[in-house]
Amino acid sequence: MNKATVDDQLWATIHHERARLADLLETLSDEEWNQPSLCDGWRVRDVAAHVIASSDYSSVGMVVAAVRAGGDFNRLVDRMAREQGSSPTTQILARYGRQATSRRRPPVTKRLDPLVDVLVHSQDIAIPLGREHPMPLQPARVAASFIYTRGFPFNARRRHPGIRFVATDVEFQVGDGTPVRAPIAEIVLTLTGRGHRPAGRDRRPS
Repeated sequence: MNKATVDDQLWATIHHERARLADLLETLSDEEWNQPSLCDGWRVRDVAAHVIASSDYSSVGMVVAAVRAGGDFNRLVDRMAREQGSSPTTQILARYGRQATSRRRPPVTKRLDPLVDVLVHSQDIAIPLGREHPMPLQPARVAASFIYTRGFPFNARRRHPGIRFVATDVEFQVGDGTPVRAPIAEIVLTLTGRGHRPAGRDRRPS
């Protein structure tokens, strides 16, 4: 399979997951839009705006925003998400309609970052609201492998020394040491620094 075909399949998955997230967002009440997400300090609306805005970042816009944030990446992302999340709900949803199939990604990001972004942030929204939004197994497996080797901003390998993560619902394992078995969605959330454990799903040493 050539690179162009692989990239086409990757973008098709990203676009599908953005559409699934948009469908979920369409069902939320005004109260739910303003509920806290799993992202510390971000409301559901901030996360939703961040996911779709990432497809519209330009190099110039990122440079300007970085200067405003004093060169601090975390501050930059936080400020942009809060600003975009303050838009009316109708505007956030309209951006999904316009940009859900965009192939643009922020400068300096890697090709799998948009996949991780939509998979993880969909859970950041769905889990605290008690909404069912299953993470697809094969894309989650690809994302987990990428996250483990990504370094900044996850640093998963360094933060989980002596642990071998083994998925219970798809062929996947990564790391060295004591095996910890869990569904792949939970492994993805753990590797990205989420401390949440979905209800009814074990995370146990084998």
